[in-house]
Amino acid sequence: MKIELAPFERQYLKGLAHDLKPVVMIGNHGLSEAVVREIAINLDAHELIKIRVQGDDRDARVALFDKICDELGAAQVQHIGKLLVLWRPSDKQRVVLPKSKKALKAQP
Repeated sequence: MKIELAPFERQYLKGLAHDLKPVVMIGNHGLSEAVVREIAINLDAHELIKIRVQGDDRDARVALFDKICDELGAAQVQHIGKLLVLWRPSDKQRVVLPKSKKALKAQP
């Protein structure tokens, strides 16, 4: 079951993800069990990751994004072009989400 984010939480995570490089690439063979496992490992390690998807079919990328988030219990942060940004909290909390929109504005 995927995580739903409030708009201000999504905005905060987009800002954090801006400088990240993709850690997983999904090739033309699609979403294999090994790729899902690699995404899960990276989510546990980093919480916030970018994934690059090969292929020009936007509908296929949207379907992949939904499937990954459903299978791994992650939140959809952003889908821009061929990049997907996902977030899932881990045991060692690295990303602390703001509690409100006011808290987001107060951060440096």
